[in-house]
Amino acid sequence: MGPQLGLYIIAFFVLCGIFLFGLTIYNELVRIRTENDRAWADIDVLLKQRHDEIPNLVATCQGYMAHEQAVFTMVAQARTAYASATTVGQKAQADAMTSGALKTLFGVAENYPQLQASATFLQLQTLIADLEERIADRREYFNACVATYNTRIKQLPEIFIAALAGMAPRELFHASDTERASTPVKLS
Repeated sequence: MGPQLGLYIIAFFVLCGIFLFGLTIYNELVRIRTENDRAWADIDVLLKQRHDEIPNLVATCQGYMAHEQAVFTMVAQARTAYASATTVGQKAQADAMTSGALKTLFGVAENYPQLQASATFLQLQTLIADLEERIADRREYFNACVATYNTRIKQLPEIFIAALAGMAPRELFHASDTERASTPVKLS
């Protein structure tokens, strides 16, 4: 009975080792997934801040740009798209619409020297530009986190633990076609 007991003890420790190894992998995947969620929440906060500043910008511009209704309609549609977006993909699309609408608004604003001289407009323009830069930084970090997670759940032995836990690949925050298009540079 001595050798058989020894085999049971070895088998017990091997199974415990495999279980602890699997548990460690699972916990690491959960940590990475949670980091993805936090990175997305950081982006969402900045998108919300930008979304909240748009009415102030529009109100400032409307007094100067009375005949630019199409621009204001584009901005309103972008805000509506953001408000109804729930997934990462939808928010990325709404973000692209908002960025495009703001670029158009700022481009049209160049035709109004009085607006360009307005301290309120300049302050809002600077604030939104700062938010855009921070959003871009956070997008990069989010995509790095998602890429790490997606890679880990496709590697051995993590693929087995991820499949058992129902962990699926996550969507990256992609630039839209309009964001990839080149912007003409005006030299005055």
